[in-house]
Amino acid sequence: GKAGCFQAALTLLILLSLADAVARWREEGRIAVWLRVPILQSRFVAAAASQGFAFHHAEQGASTLTLWLGEGPSRLPGYATHQLGVAGAVLDESTGKVLVVQDRNRTINAWKFPGGLSNPGEDIGDTAVREVFEETGIKSEFKSILSIRQQHKHPGAFGKSDMYIICRLEPSSFNISFCQQECLRCEWMDLDELARTKHATPITSNVAKLLLYGYREGFEKIDITMREFPAVYAGLFYKLYHRELPESYRNIT
Repeated sequence: GKAGCFQAALTLLILLSLADAVARWREEGRIAVWLRVPILQSRFVAAAASQGFAFHHAEQGASTLTLWLGEGPSRLPGYATHQLGVAGAVLDESTGKVLVVQDRNRTINAWKFPGGLSNPGEDIGDTAVREVFEETGIKSEFKSILSIRQQHKHPGAFGKSDMYIICRLEPSSFNISFCQQECLRCEWMDLDELARTKHATPITSNVAKLLLYGYREGFEKIDITMREFPAVYAGLFYKLYHRELPESYRNIT
């Protein structure tokens, strides 16, 4: 009908104008083009693909395509290659107990530290504190990073790479009110017991032993702490995570 003819004509117009634009960009010496297509205009993706555009990434309301015009293979950066998971090992130093949960959705009910995926723009420590509170109802404060796991071709990350960071947290509340949708069980467990039990995930067992070492011998032996510095971009800051430096080294000028 008329609507179909109009859409075909509009697509042809887009195709012709895009071809002209690509020719002009080549003449101007541009090396790359980014094209953002709102989801309701997705029918124009085929026209862009016919000019050499390829998908780069998609978000809820739009997809972004790229066209490399420079010499050789494309040097454009890829989109997200990793997902970031963060867990919190909440240790009550007065009792030597640590907060652990069992996932409701797992076939094997192993003990683990509460955690989840970091949101865009969210700092690692904030993710740990938020996820612990959402899953267990326990309020806590970020103290340090204990470990970082890197894993590739992760089925749970659409085949991408996965970074999983476990933080040491200090509790400021102690009465558990766990999320029934996510957790099957939640309890304060003796850290020594968690380090020895066969009913914990392998990474939980390894980090429990690390945490037990720090608890007994001093957290300065295991902590990766954070300092904030001004970034080169005006008004922005970055966070640097590292083992603590002695003051004499921090103040070298």
